[in-house]
Amino acid sequence: MFRLWIVTAATLIAAGTAKAQHASPSPYSGLEARPIKGPSDQQIADLRAGRGMGLALPAELNGYPGPIHVLELGDRLGPTGEQRTRVRDLHAAMRTETVPLGERLIAQETDLDRQFATQSVAPASLQAATPDIGATQGALRGPHLRYHSFALEVLTPEQVRRYSELRGYGTSGSHGHGPKSHH
Repeated sequence: MFRLWIVTAATLIAAGTAKAQHASPSPYSGLEARPIKGPSDQQIADLRAGRGMGLALPAELNGYPGPIHVLELGDRLGPTGEQRTRVRDLHAAMRTETVPLGERLIAQETDLDRQFATQSVAPASLQAATPDIGATQGALRGPHLRYHSFALEVLTPEQVRRYSELRGYGTSGSHGHGPKSHH
């Protein structure tokens, strides 16, 4: 009986080892080498540059142009000199708000990662860190959404329609929004 148990255990171990050798790697494989395990290097660069990273998608996809994208589209939207200046000012103001929030989020994610890396994480530290990270993420999202709504006020309805078209959303992206219909 004991011999049967040994043979069965050895067979199961061998089968498990073979299965483990043929298992697919985790989609996270390779990420363990990142300096901070949460945000990617690209996300960190985006946070430091004040880029939106999709935080303003509800605005963008419902016809509220993003200031940086308006600037990127340049002459294709036919902006006046005053519109260009106003959009540049909006973008600069947005960066002034979002870059410090991005740096705060990076610091918070770095601290969370350090707690796990040093095995010093505790329920109390998690209970403090995760809501703080969430609050910073929310605080970061606010200006991105807000400046999309400000940019809408600068452009004409035709420019908003053209923006949506140039961004690949077709003419339905604005859903009737624009400086005249928005108010």
